[in-house]
Amino acid sequence: MALYQAPSFEALEKLSRSRDADLARRELLDPDRIRGRGAQSNHTGRFEKQTREGFDDGWDNVEPLSIFQTVEHIERAKTIITTNDSPDIGFERSINAYRGCEHGCSYCFARPTHAFLGHSAGIEFERDIYVKVNAVEALRAEIGAKGYKVKPIAMGTNTDPYQPAERKHKLTRGILEVMLETRHPVMITTKSALIIRDLDILTELAKLGLVKVALSMTSMDHKLSRKMEPRASSPARRLEAIRLLSEAGVPTAVFASPMIPAINDMELERILDAAAAQGASSAAMILLRLPGEVRDVFREWLLRHFPDRVRHVLALVRDTRGGKDYDSRWGTRMTGEGPYATLLRQRFDKARERYGLDTKLPGLRNDLFVAPRLEERQMSLF
Repeated sequence: MALYQAPSFEALEKLSRSRDADLARRELLDPDRIRGRGAQSNHTGRFEKQTREGFDDGWDNVEPLSIFQTVEHIERAKTIITTNDSPDIGFERSINAYRGCEHGCSYCFARPTHAFLGHSAGIEFERDIYVKVNAVEALRAEIGAKGYKVKPIAMGTNTDPYQPAERKHKLTRGILEVMLETRHPVMITTKSALIIRDLDILTELAKLGLVKVALSMTSMDHKLSRKMEPRASSPARRLEAIRLLSEAGVPTAVFASPMIPAINDMELERILDAAAAQGASSAAMILLRLPGEVRDVFREWLLRHFPDRVRHVLALVRDTRGGKDYDSRWGTRMTGEGPYATLLRQRFDKARERYGLDTKLPGLRNDLFVAPRLEERQMSLF
């Protein structure tokens, strides 16, 4: 009988390094099933009582599994304006006409919110899209309420207002029409060139000092952008959107966000240079954030597309977060800390000054507001 021999220290270290990678690889979905998606898995939401796990039972599938098609869920919102008191966010009010986002960014900080709907933060966040069909009606009711006080409303704070579903439902356009009608200030952040469709409304809002726009740019490399944001507009189309908005007089900024260590951080100066050349007048930057389930979704994305960089990227991320995957403290969650974060911020500040992007977009007016006309409903006798 052979005696048990304890593994060497070197063998244990090698096993610990490979175990997580091997496990994650086994959990990744077939690439053919997730074409055009950013997440690589579809784990059960954290609030569900039961979990699901795929495994090979030894029986071959008669037919290949189908791809994950987008599913739209119709929702009627009780309210549409959300408020927050976070000291490191530049707005107090926001509107999200959609829940979930088909752009499919693996690093999206909004992914954990889908768990509250009974969904996965993975594939289902970008597949199951909730459409608040009464968003325009709800907005009219809220800003038309007696005693309403005007403050700028931000769009694109949780999910993109110009994601693919907007082509069909046009809720963002309807909201902007109300904003113009009532002379209400609005701020927009997007990764989609679809915003140019509404240039007619945005131009009129800009003439009144009621709008400013930010285009989020993560890479100038078309192939990398397609991996990072599968269903967002290409870098070239976003740059064209910046040019058209700027030429129309709409105050436009570029958000070089998020900056991901060893993935797209080397493009920071190039992004700012290209955006400035197209007419952007301001710039901002946010460091990669990995709250909740986002950490695992992003890690699996790395394993799929950059398996040789997984340990290096995550080590740099932890170096900016005090050794953790994420630090939620106000004031540091957007910028990080430590040598890497400091160097990145210095590079950004110098590049922003070099390309003339070191000014803030003008403030928006609050004094032009006119309450919307609400439809009077005649009471029924029966």
